Amino acid sequence: MSRSNSVPATPFEATITDLSHDGRGVARVDGKALFVSGALLGEQVMVRLRKRHRHFDEAEVVEVITPSPHRVEPRCRHFAECSGCSMQHLDAEAQIAAKQRVLAENFERIGKVAPQQWLPPLTGEPWAYRRKGRLSVRHVLKKGRVLVGFREEANPRFVADIQQCEVLHPAIGPKVGLLAELINGLDAVDAIAQIEFAGGDDTMALVFRHLQPLGEVDLAALTAFGQQHGLAIYLQPGNNSSVHPLWPAQPRLAFRIASDDARFADVELEFEPLDFVQVNANMNQRMVAHAMALLDPQPTDRVLDLFCGLGNFTLPIARRVAEVVGVEGEHGLVQRAAQNAARNGIDNATFHVANLFEDQRASDWARTPWDKVLLDPPRAGADQLLAYLPHRKTQRVVYVSCHPASLARDAGILVNQHGFTLASAGVMDMFPHTAHVESIALFER
Repeated sequence: MSRSNSVPATPFEATITDLSHDGRGVARVDGKALFVSGALLGEQVMVRLRKRHRHFDEAEVVEVITPSPHRVEPRCRHFAECSGCSMQHLDAEAQIAAKQRVLAENFERIGKVAPQQWLPPLTGEPWAYRRKGRLSVRHVLKKGRVLVGFREEANPRFVADIQQCEVLHPAIGPKVGLLAELINGLDAVDAIAQIEFAGGDDTMALVFRHLQPLGEVDLAALTAFGQQHGLAIYLQPGNNSSVHPLWPAQPRLAFRIASDDARFADVELEFEPLDFVQVNANMNQRMVAHAMALLDPQPTDRVLDLFCGLGNFTLPIARRVAEVVGVEGEHGLVQRAAQNAARNGIDNATFHVANLFEDQRASDWARTPWDKVLLDPPRAGADQLLAYLPHRKTQRVVYVSCHPASLARDAGILVNQHGFTLASAGVMDMFPHTAHVESIALFER
């Protein structure tokens, strides 16, 4: 193929020799990397170039000549257009293997470490699992209607034209098209920018972000939609602090984390619709139990939980140990974590607000020699914290990660600078059918 700067319209043949971290097939054309949406490792495909870059090009599959044995028919009819899932065409076992390979490669390349043991992958129901997320809204004049959904796979500037979503919670997934019809009928059709959804065990909430005040007719329409479909309706006229319920007057969002040990009671966490919660409720239950098994909390232990959020790990830990302290950067989450502790009758858990990306070594909690540490940082990881933590007395660290590169980097720090051994690690399929890699690792001295 010519390497001119123009993008040829004529499809050409390519051999897929790898799978990228974001789930695209990788080929080499004239010595240049080509990332191919919809292609799988080992396939021979006809592709159409989408875009040229200096060091790589992007393309899409036009025809699969020789399919991978792991190729399956995507369940979602919008798979080719929507960017919400990039791996529905790959069977479940191969998806997990790809994620495990990404984690292993990051450990080797970035952290220069390898786990002594690979944990069995943690998996769950791959459909209708997503209870938290954001839907884009766009009034498209050329189509004469509103689109609600995720961004287009081919062009992220546009909203994919979808009617339903197979991975969203059943309370919202089949109703994406109905939401578009609802907004299309509002007087303020151009004022709705997005819809966030958040589900507890009993209630699914929708938060409508609106850029101008809504009239009584529109408010009545939103209320009626919530009543008809059993959804709590919130409005967001400004920043996050402006979120307030429209209907019902006092909705309650909460989820229960069941104990896997009959000696310890379950915990229930209440939250607000924009609070961070794990998107996959079933996998969260399994992840907490998995983390407890690795942490091995004992009645005399004193445990530090970093990036604690609402107390997702803190409160189950508290049932099992002498003392646990949770630290989180967002004041509202810390406040609700403390309220959740009190609501569950837990009096051995305390919480602190602290920016964990700034030096906190002068804080009392940072100077305390904790027996065990659990951390669940955002994508940036925890390298700033690892400049002064964990204490020499700490014998066990459980690290829950949403980004394999930052976990690998931090694993290198824990092993090479703090004297830990990477005892075990494995992936957790929190986001089936996507290339997102959630993982967990145990470090021991």
